[in-house]
Amino acid sequence: MSNKKNRKTKVPKAKNYRGPKREIQNGNEPVDYNARILSHKRANLRRSLIVFSVAAIVILATVLFLTKRSYHNYRVIQTSDQEDTISTKYVEMDGKIFRYSPDGASLVDSKLNTLWNETYSMQNPIAHVNGDKAVVADRDGTLLEIFDKNGYTGSVTTSYSIVKAKVSKRGLVAAILSNNDDTWINFYSYDGSLIAENQTTIDDPGYPLDVAVSDDGSVMMVTYQFVDGSKTTSYVAFYNFGDVGQNEDDRIVSGYTYEGVVIPQIEYLSSAYSIAIRDDGFSIYKGKQIPQESKTQKVDGEIVSTFFDNDRVGLVFKNNDKDKMYTMKVYNMSGKQEFEKDFNIPYTSIRISGDSILMYNSSQICVVSSSGAERYLGTVDGTVKDFFKLGMNRYLLVLDNGVNLIKLV
Repeated sequence: MSNKKNRKTKVPKAKNYRGPKREIQNGNEPVDYNARILSHKRANLRRSLIVFSVAAIVILATVLFLTKRSYHNYRVIQTSDQEDTISTKYVEMDGKIFRYSPDGASLVDSKLNTLWNETYSMQNPIAHVNGDKAVVADRDGTLLEIFDKNGYTGSVTTSYSIVKAKVSKRGLVAAILSNNDDTWINFYSYDGSLIAENQTTIDDPGYPLDVAVSDDGSVMMVTYQFVDGSKTTSYVAFYNFGDVGQNEDDRIVSGYTYEGVVIPQIEYLSSAYSIAIRDDGFSIYKGKQIPQESKTQKVDGEIVSTFFDNDRVGLVFKNNDKDKMYTMKVYNMSGKQEFEKDFNIPYTSIRISGDSILMYNSSQICVVSSSGAERYLGTVDGTVKDFFKLGMNRYLLVLDNGVNLIKLV
């Protein structure tokens, strides 16, 4: 008889088995580990959602606090008293400040560091900035200087006196030139080379009051004024210098006539939207190649100031109430009024800067939020020459004795 011990035969486990793992604990029901894992994942998801919701609430509360908070004073962070603020003017340029004077132009960053400096000689310089492009023109003179964020790109010596000049976001420049009764609207590349010229007369199509250029430089917008019988009439024309306009008379792809209306100012707000500021309101045009009038907003009362950015247009009216000298109305690009605000600030300048509406006179500055709430109103030590927003609660205050970088507190 054999003395060999009995051996238990091991049963191999099936590979890649994905069935539930179950075991008996103290005689209770089997435990489903997959259910436990699923429950654990759900608990983690609930915790993550709670954390995310709390963070979102905190962020929203912080944003609301910062946007609706009012301030009572300001603190000077940095100052530069070497500036010639009497002859130098300032324009926002893509988050920086473009300075220009009869002697030259320069660009400074938000900490007042000079990034570049270029010289020229002009008698009466005027400037227009669009994105990171700028043009400086000698009004009633013949010199145009073109710049971008890196400095000088080109110049033009015109044959006739310069009335006005505008630059597109790609650096192309349109200029209104005058020679007594005849005028020219010339179009230049960023290096100063001539692209096109168009002679106009008072009778046909009228005297050009303003000019604007689309972002890509393919369309030029011009507002003309002429007298039709006894009525002053305005004509807004769109010239297309691309393929779309090559078969059109004078390359005019669309035009609008407004009887009894004066349109002194026009501007391209974005690649597809442009605006005409009228003496009785404003008109919005939409379209990249063939702009069409999309909205005209007429208003009652005399308009004393206008301001706008890419998304909004504001109108200021004078009231007869001594306690509420002015009324401000702000509209979106659909013509819908966003808010109306009465105020009693004897301002000399108003603009949209960043996400705020800024007003100032020689001794006061005022900051109004995009929803119409007054965030700051106060007096300033010195004579105010200009006022810009540079970032979150940081402003550039140009005084007669220097330039200050300030923070509201």
